Amino acid sequence: MKWRVIAAAGAMVLAAAAGRAAAAGPYAPDNTGTNARDRSGDTLTASDQPQSGPDLQITQQVRQAIVADQSLSVNAHNVKVVTTGGVVTLRGPVNNAQEKMKLASTVARVAGVKGVDNQLEIVSQ
Repeated sequence: MKWRVIAAAGAMVLAAAAGRAAAAGPYAPDNTGTNARDRSGDTLTASDQPQSGPDLQITQQVRQAIVADQSLSVNAHNVKVVTTGGVVTLRGPVNNAQEKMKLASTVARVAGVKGVDNQLEIVSQ
């Protein structure tokens, strides 16, 4: 009897997790294509971010500026930010073209930023 209760509880947890994943948004659960792109070496990833010095400080200031803007969506708050040589690369999904432009503008105003490589992708709603 005890195993039936545990199995039933486990099934309910899995069903709830599947429901949350389905409600999370329009993203397919398989991001193999994105992972392959990141492994190719043609795009910057978090491992390319210097862990000290001015680039790290710029990344921290950019992240703070993005998070402080409450008009941005959760997607926009969670974009990837990588700074190398003073150039900030933005990657990830945003909800619309206005957010994409606003993020680039916000980043450009941060002290020390020499350029913005805006690789943000607009997700269809």
